[in-house]
Amino acid sequence: MCIRDRINMEITLYYFKIPFWRAEVTRLALFIGDIPFNDYRVEGKEIDDLKATGLLPNKQIAPFKQLPILDVDGKIIAQTGAIARYCGKLSGLYPKDNDFEAAQIDQIIDAAQDINYLVTLSGRDKEKDRLELARKILSTKHLPKWFQFLENLLEKNEESSFFVGKKISIADLAIWRLLGWLTSGLLDGVPTNILEPYERLKKLREEIYNHPKVNEWMMKTYGKII
Repeated sequence: MCIRDRINMEITLYYFKIPFWRAEVTRLALFIGDIPFNDYRVEGKEIDDLKATGLLPNKQIAPFKQLPILDVDGKIIAQTGAIARYCGKLSGLYPKDNDFEAAQIDQIIDAAQDINYLVTLSGRDKEKDRLELARKILSTKHLPKWFQFLENLLEKNEESSFFVGKKISIADLAIWRLLGWLTSGLLDGVPTNILEPYERLKKLREEIYNHPKVNEWMMKTYGKII
């Protein structure tokens, strides 16, 4: 697909007003690739309607009654990983002709999904004492284990401080936005300095924060670096 074809596509991304993880990976990929898109932030009654009817605000069907959803010229794509890979290909942040590197990126996206599941699981019981215990186990056992897995993968890439090859990919964006959420202070019981022992993850985070297009997106969209 040529650049002109990509620019002429009508792309709308549907997700909540959240600057972390799932849809933010796709937003950033499209912005870095200079691909125009509509950033539709679903809120209020639209969320209730989606859960009840499975319909998006434009009356298209959300296949799993959940977000994110990508609408490309009236055709729908669901699920975080599928959307990120598709937009990564459009923007040059996911390989089109290197299957091994693509699989390496896939494993990071899948790892991010696994970590997200653990976080979600830890917050299901809202009773104060049980929530505190679940988040303590998450912060002292599960997250350190997964952070070390990621640290090891970064160490293996001798070409750069990114996960795969010499340049930024959707794998890096996915982990960066997931880490942003985990260190934001929004999750009760998860210390904001939980990344302190992991030098390569901290370096990855710094590299992406300093990326000019990421910086531009953050200031343009949120008015600050989040």
